Amino acid sequence: MGLNRALVEEAAKKSGLLWLDVPGLPQPRAAWHVWHDGAAYVLTGGEGEQPIPGLPEAAHVTVILRSKDKGGRLVSFVADAEQVEPGSELWDEVTPILAKERLNAATHEGQVETWAGESWIIRLTPADEAAQAPAEYAAVRPVPTPATTAGAPPRLYGGKRRRADR
Repeated sequence: MGLNRALVEEAAKKSGLLWLDVPGLPQPRAAWHVWHDGAAYVLTGGEGEQPIPGLPEAAHVTVILRSKDKGGRLVSFVADAEQVEPGSELWDEVTPILAKERLNAATHEGQVETWAGESWIIRLTPADEAAQAPAEYAAVRPVPTPATTAGAPPRLYGGKRRRADR
């Protein structure tokens, strides 16, 4: 395992979030994942799960790992993408790990069975030895959204003022 491979593994283990540059999408998408046995496993599709259009059909994607401390791009690499088939040995090995890490699921009852019918688990294995650190330390831009904040933060009346506020 080369130095770059070690960097990829360490960054993937420390951060539960990665960015996927899927062919056909205008910009990378954030996705939660689990790193297990030299590959990242991403769950997509189905009711209440992260939508990543084109990922189940993709053969290769660019994976961008971020620094857990700063949130900026740390390293990127091309990964082979393959579906994990429901009922396979790999499926039985990986689904309990994914279910344990799926913290904000609506319900954990029957979760794996629902995934088998509605979702895809994609295994992303680094395809090349030469993972690349970015030329500049830049964050990936978020997907545009019509969501806005409600307004200014609330004011605190009658509270103690700090020395810095005087």
